[in-house]
Amino acid sequence: MKTPIASALGFIAAASALLATPDPKWLGHDRDRPQPTVVDPGTFSSQDQPGRPPSDAIVLFDGHDLSQWAAMDGSPTKWIIRNGVMECVPHSGYVRTLESFGDCQLHVEWASPNPPHGDSQGRGNSGVFFGYDRYELQVLDSYGNRTYADGSAAAVYGQYPPLANAMLPPGQWEVYDIVWTAPRFGADGMLVSKARETVFHNGVLVQNNVELTGPTSWLERAPYKAHPERMPIALQDHGNPVRFRNIWVRELGHHRRKEFMLPDAVLDGYVGDYPRDATDSVHVRRAPDGLLTFTFGGVEFLMHAESPTKFYALTTDVQGEFSEKDGKKELRISVGDP
Repeated sequence: MKTPIASALGFIAAASALLATPDPKWLGHDRDRPQPTVVDPGTFSSQDQPGRPPSDAIVLFDGHDLSQWAAMDGSPTKWIIRNGVMECVPHSGYVRTLESFGDCQLHVEWASPNPPHGDSQGRGNSGVFFGYDRYELQVLDSYGNRTYADGSAAAVYGQYPPLANAMLPPGQWEVYDIVWTAPRFGADGMLVSKARETVFHNGVLVQNNVELTGPTSWLERAPYKAHPERMPIALQDHGNPVRFRNIWVRELGHHRRKEFMLPDAVLDGYVGDYPRDATDSVHVRRAPDGLLTFTFGGVEFLMHAESPTKFYALTTDVQGEFSEKDGKKELRISVGDP
């Protein structure tokens, strides 16, 4: 009776060792192994002054403009800048980044209204979303404000309460430092690995590499549905004038190109058929999550936006660029060309 248990423990140990194995391409202490990239770590924030982001961070908001943000459909946001901070205009809708991100380190500073208004979920409510609008880390004034535990500040909403309540009094600047690992899906749309999240709230560890059960939601435990690995980051409008400052992100991994989610109106304008040669055309169609499909040569490719006019596929070196001539849109396709 001990053999199956021993075998199982041996398998677990072997699997753990495999996960912990360093890159086999390099020897231990290999003198030829590339050195880590040098990064200026920046400075910490104070209540009076936002800090300076790391030198390799993508600055999403530094107090000057909202050029990195849009409404969820890609149109201009109605949120405002007041005294160098981004403020939610209640009932104006969520905002999201123009650029899409996968695995990343995200830094967000936020402040709830002071004096406080309302209670429970009606007090200083907002949220930080990954995967466009799928996975929420709760923003809420939880200073002396009781609500359900998995809906309090720094909760993975509806799934994991924070390990501690690290809130400061209303009106003070709260700091979230988040490590996000996006879920992965296979070509067949099946889940390969779940999303994971680690969160520090004001320097206190409140989420320790938790594994999300699926999208966060109210009143239900929703299952995973396939989506791209890289998607915009969003901030929630929950009807409260929550303020944000000093937002930056460090994307993890080695992506060859940037990726953007373009406005719906731009994507809709590209839909149509474009001649490729005398015998073939490129059929351009909309796909979910801000993507297009290009079909030619009998093959359909899912295309990601590198810019407002350039698109690329992830599986094959197919690239397409739209242009306009005499008021008519044109599409140039290249496959593996320099």
